[in-house]
Amino acid sequence: MTDLERRYARWTALFYPAEYQRTRGSELVDTYLSLAAPNRRRPSRADIADLAAGGLRQHLRTALGLGPGFRLAGLLALTTTSAFASGWAIFEALAPIVFRSRHTGPFMSLGVAAWAVWLLTAVVYVVAPGLWFRRLAVLAVLVTAGVVPAAMLTGIPRPPLIVLLPQLVLGIVAVGAATRHRRWVRLTPLAAAALTMPVTVAAELRLNFYGDYYLPAATALPAAGATLLIGVTLLALGLAARHDYRGVWALLILLTPIGMFALNPLGAMLEGTGPGRPQVPMWSSMAAVAILVAVVGSALLVLALAARGRRSAGGRSLPAEAVHCPTCGAPSNST
Repeated sequence: MTDLERRYARWTALFYPAEYQRTRGSELVDTYLSLAAPNRRRPSRADIADLAAGGLRQHLRTALGLGPGFRLAGLLALTTTSAFASGWAIFEALAPIVFRSRHTGPFMSLGVAAWAVWLLTAVVYVVAPGLWFRRLAVLAVLVTAGVVPAAMLTGIPRPPLIVLLPQLVLGIVAVGAATRHRRWVRLTPLAAAALTMPVTVAAELRLNFYGDYYLPAATALPAAGATLLIGVTLLALGLAARHDYRGVWALLILLTPIGMFALNPLGAMLEGTGPGRPQVPMWSSMAAVAILVAVVGSALLVLALAARGRRSAGGRSLPAEAVHCPTCGAPSNST
């Protein structure tokens, strides 16, 4: 064993659960060794940070028993972020053309950087769904979060927070997308991005958005949130009928991101329920709604976990979550 291999093994032992080390530790170390520079003697800081993040994620999955639910939620989240990144990228590109008097550059805001990275993430998910996908997904989350301070420093416009916040929260969930699906399943985010493009072009050419993010976001985001909620609920019911409860956990995990899509209407409701309520809620109202959504979504997940733990402690364990084939994701009969 070389010094580099020994150091990677030590970091893996430090960050990952013992059971994971026994079954996958050697494979994980070999992956990092294959990506390391030929003359490197110590793991890079980026690799150590990646090991720490992966170990934390694995500890959470092991402790909570929600691995299949996290992976399914991650795939659905990545599909949604890819669709929105595609739509907003087309919006950014067309706005300076349709509204020449309002915009002078090729794009209308710094948001195009985030949309570009998310679209690249969808591509990498198909061709390199392992370590490179994880790294790029984390980078996409960081770029999305960095749009706000970058706009403050440069003075360049940015998308409103009602656009960036749902993308950021959903992106965090997308980092956990399963990487062992068949290729046609991994094509889902890219397909969603491709289907969104003509819809966005038609909407922007026909509707008068004045080159402003807020008008399409106030309509598209709540509609997308409702669609995702209905879709995940139907998926959870269908899987539960086969005694596969990963859909239920995916629904609980996605409740907070789905709620973030409705900040505009919920903020308007907070300011008044009459016909004269404002179409553009105050920033403070939407901030209060975002905090409420985060608290309620997290509380529901915690309560579900607590109920699961009590039933297990009482000797009446919940039906075992299905064991899934690592290649296709289909439930198997092994226990």
